[in-house]
Formats: sequence, C-alpha cells, structure tokens
Amino acid sequence: MKTTIGILALAVLSLTVSCKDNKESKHSEETHSGEMEEHDNSEMNHDNSDGHHSESVNAERSIEANPQKNPATTPIIESYLQIKNALASDDKNAAAKGASAMLAAISSFNKTELNKTQEKEYMEIAESVKEQAEHIAKSPIDHQREHFETMSTDVMDLITLLGTNKTLYQDYCPMKKVSWLSEIKEIKNPFYGSKMMTCGSIKKQIN
Repeated sequence: MKTTIGILALAVLSLTVSCKDNKESKHSEETHSGEMEEHDNSEMNHDNSDGHHSESVNAERSIEANPQKNPATTPIIESYLQIKNALASDDKNAAAKGASAMLAAISSFNKTELNKTQEKEYMEIAESVKEQAEHIAKSPIDHQREHFETMSTDVMDLITLLGTNKTLYQDYCPMKKVSWLSEIKEIKNPFYGSKMMTCGSIKKQIN
C-alpha cells in the first residue's frame, strides 16, 4: 500500500514538474517570439521612415536630378533657399519671411504645362510644402527647423519631378541624418546654425 502511494506521489510530482517546464518553455518561446516580432517591427518602421512626407526625413536620401532645365520651379527653390539661409543664421524672422515667399511661389505656380500625372504629383508635393511653410511662418525656430526637414524632402521631390535650371548641392547632416539643398559649396547647416555650422558634407551636385 505504501509502495502504491509512493508511486502515485512520484507520478503526480513528475507531472507537476513536467507542466511547469512546459509552461516555462512556452513562456521562453513566446518571449523570444515577441522579441523577434518587436525587432522585425522596428526594422519595418525604419524601412518605412524614408517614405514621402514622413516625420523623420530623408535619411541620407539621394535625389534623382531631372535633366530638364526648368525655370518654372525657380521661385519655389529660391524661397526654400531663403528659409535655409535664415535657419543657418539662426534668424527666425527671416525664416518666416522666406515661408511667406514660399506660399506666394506655390500659389502662383503655373500648372497648365504639366501633364495629368505631373499635375497630380505636383499637387501632393505643393500641399505638403504649403503646410510646412505655414508652420514655419508662425513657429519658434526649433519648430521651424523640424518643418524644414519635411520641406527639404518635398523640394527634392519637386526637382525630381520637374527639374530646375539652378546649380544646387545636396548636403547631408550626419548628426540628424537628413539632407538639404544649398546654392553654395560651403556647408552652412540649417538644422544647427551657429552651434554646428559646418557639420555636414556635399553628397551630390545638381546641374
């Protein structure tokens, strides 16, 4: 009788330990699976971060220069450069004036010579540029710089779509991992201004 009870107790103990091991194993697998899923999602989010008009802008993106020497985009590009130079000089008010010039350039742009595909893409870009310019016109300088990141992506897309007759340089800031356009070879960083004026490098010349 004692032997039978002992065997039953051993069996119950063995079953209990086995269930505990299975639960721990399952928990470990689920944890590992969750970590893998989180890692995969993180990579997916990173991959998607370079999309058009994203919050995190153009991590070392490369603009595809349109060979068309198009003067129609000049007012938009010049107002963009006005904002860029103001931010590099830490001048909030000048950046706001550049944003007003950008809004005027977008409003007066002649779309009649665009085909349907170009017009659709232009309207998407212009809507985003307008939104960024409106924020830059009324924001403190740190927020101006945030919106300038997205505007830089937009203007690069505009040049890819329609071209430009201006000679420009695509610069890259390794600290913020963003690109911007400049009309001069000298690096004047609009995202840091006087704090790190020369931070960056030229990645490409356009025209």
